[in-house]
Amino acid sequence: MGSLSEDRRARVILSSVAEPGDRRIGRLLAEHGAVATVELLSSANFDPALHARCAARLASADPEADLGRVEAVGGRFVIPGDLEWPSQLGDLGDAAPWALWIRGAADLRMSALRSVAVVGARAATSYGTHVASSIAADLALSGWAVVSGGAFGIDAAAHHGALAAGGVTVAVLACGVDVAYPPRHDSLFERIAADGVLVSEVPPGAVPHRTRFLIRNRLIAALTRGIVVVEAALRSGALATAHDAARLNRPVLGVPGPVTSAMSTGVHRELRAGALLVTNAAEVIEAVGELGIDLAPEPYESSTPRDRLDLLSRRVLDAVPTKRGLSIDSIARAAGVAPAEATTALALLELGDFVRFGESGWVLRR
Repeated sequence: MGSLSEDRRARVILSSVAEPGDRRIGRLLAEHGAVATVELLSSANFDPALHARCAARLASADPEADLGRVEAVGGRFVIPGDLEWPSQLGDLGDAAPWALWIRGAADLRMSALRSVAVVGARAATSYGTHVASSIAADLALSGWAVVSGGAFGIDAAAHHGALAAGGVTVAVLACGVDVAYPPRHDSLFERIAADGVLVSEVPPGAVPHRTRFLIRNRLIAALTRGIVVVEAALRSGALATAHDAARLNRPVLGVPGPVTSAMSTGVHRELRAGALLVTNAAEVIEAVGELGIDLAPEPYESSTPRDRLDLLSRRVLDAVPTKRGLSIDSIARAAGVAPAEATTALALLELGDFVRFGESGWVLRR
């Protein structure tokens, strides 16, 4: 193992040479360290196939230039052992990242300690974006960071909701932290960098591709205390993130949608398979927070004066008509009680302003 500076430089090289999540590289790192791993990748004798896959990128690797680019946008390069490194990423085992490129004012490790991922469909409905932004805003107001992937739809709604509430949000990107993808989110990423954190496993300037989107999902799951899927069709990347979370023993939570909505079919399938149904931030916090402390309030329906009546009075009241009045005997028969019981109940109901005695008999008060 080389010195820390050599180790850091080797990890910069690895981030530009190997794709994130490569378990073969992860095992080499665990066994030999970063400096020796770069040397092994450079040797055609060690593993010809692996060398062939990395040779071109090794030849063009320029760690000093990569570090200069991230510093130019106010970013930093973080590796295991640094104060800002989130230790929970070790739960990924051989698929754990070997380094992170970070841009933003917030501290990633501290933000991730109390964080929830909010993910879902890119082609989200207005219902989905409203729910995602509301949950994210309430999570932020409760002191929780919101993690998502910076994409259109639910991701963007979650980021916007957290920012609107003055909270911290973390965007895990499939491209460099200096690249706006999608381009229309350029201003959103600038806001996240100002108040939250942009995170990537690939160096500055790297462009996204499909595999990187799928691989970065495991990072979203590993960083957080749990994941909320707001909308997802049956073939959704958000469900892949949920499955990553389940493998890491993170709670998987789902927000139900209309049963007729194709954008919620994947969420409903996860709910049937055991995901926890949630409808607001308080229920999310209860699921991922401290046992016995972060409890959601029980939903309740406000009571009415009618709710406070005893059973006999409610039965008699249900028998009183709204228009044409009835006699005590008629009301007693309709309520299935004795006339004397009906008389007592009607007297109390009249005192409570529920009924009145008119020209034709007893009627409800309007």
